[in-house]
Amino acid sequence: MQHNGASGSSMCDGGGGGRERLSPSRSSLPAATSRVRRFIQERRTLPLPRVMVVFSAAGDSEKPSDATEAGSQGTDDDDFRKPAASHAWSKPALSPPEAGQEQEFPEVISLNVGGTYFTTRLSTLRRYDDTMLAAMFSGRHHIPRDAEGRFFIDRDGAYFGDILNFLREGELPRRERVRAVHREAQYYSIGPLLDHLEDAQPLTGEKVRQAFLDLLPYYNDNLERIVEIAKLRAMQKKARFAKLKVCVYKEEMPITPYERPLFNSLRFERSDGEAKLFEHHCEVDVSFGPWEAVADVYDLLHCIVGDLAERGIAAEQQCIGVCDKHLINHYYCKRPIYEFKITWW
Repeated sequence: MQHNGASGSSMCDGGGGGRERLSPSRSSLPAATSRVRRFIQERRTLPLPRVMVVFSAAGDSEKPSDATEAGSQGTDDDDFRKPAASHAWSKPALSPPEAGQEQEFPEVISLNVGGTYFTTRLSTLRRYDDTMLAAMFSGRHHIPRDAEGRFFIDRDGAYFGDILNFLREGELPRRERVRAVHREAQYYSIGPLLDHLEDAQPLTGEKVRQAFLDLLPYYNDNLERIVEIAKLRAMQKKARFAKLKVCVYKEEMPITPYERPLFNSLRFERSDGEAKLFEHHCEVDVSFGPWEAVADVYDLLHCIVGDLAERGIAAEQQCIGVCDKHLINHYYCKRPIYEFKITWW
């Protein structure tokens, strides 16, 4: 029994010794577990890194391990906010050319101008720096293309060939095309071409004619009045044409030559009292005059008929007499009266 007890005690001692040898490893587990729990609890109190929820616009998002390292290093909120902003906002999608970049053009340019096709060199379109064509093909502006890839310009192409011919070798259009090409040159802001065209016929003659018309007060207003009166009368009578009376006089107040031949001139001096005595309005629809220029009444009649024709209105005129209104003493009006016939259809 004692042997058994000794053996038992020895076994107990051995077992106790075994427990003493195992006790350090067993006692270290709760300590490690408590440290892990405490570490986890401490990490849960930290704010979640914002970089974990940010996705790069280019598609190369950060790895979770990198984000975990960044979070474990104790980086503050500002450090997280900077990479988030740099990845979240990429360059906006701009239509070519992008901001700060110039569009490149081939040396040979194919154009579609209002449905008419042209082919020219890039240097031809850039011949003059301060033109619209040079600005369009400078690379700073986006130019649309048609289905075939040609650069499209939304303009009538009937006279664009004349524009190119001038840019190529300084060739001017024929006389009958000068006015139309002048309008196109104004649109494209081609100053040298405008200067050449304005010094050629018929634009030079138009300058001289306009200088004469500037002497007449209310010339354009009177043209509008002629059109409105003729249209109203034709609609009232349901007629194809309409007639109206127009007074065209050059002198301020004509006088009978046999009464005052020395004063039968373009202008003559009158006192204010005499001017009131000669105030008179002829019984006509529209009056043109007076004016001081070499051009006479027939020149003004030519201008009136021509300007109406430019608007597509057919007009005929003939003299039907003079105004026989008696003014004072032996003075009569004597202004010529013309009948205008406006045909509408």
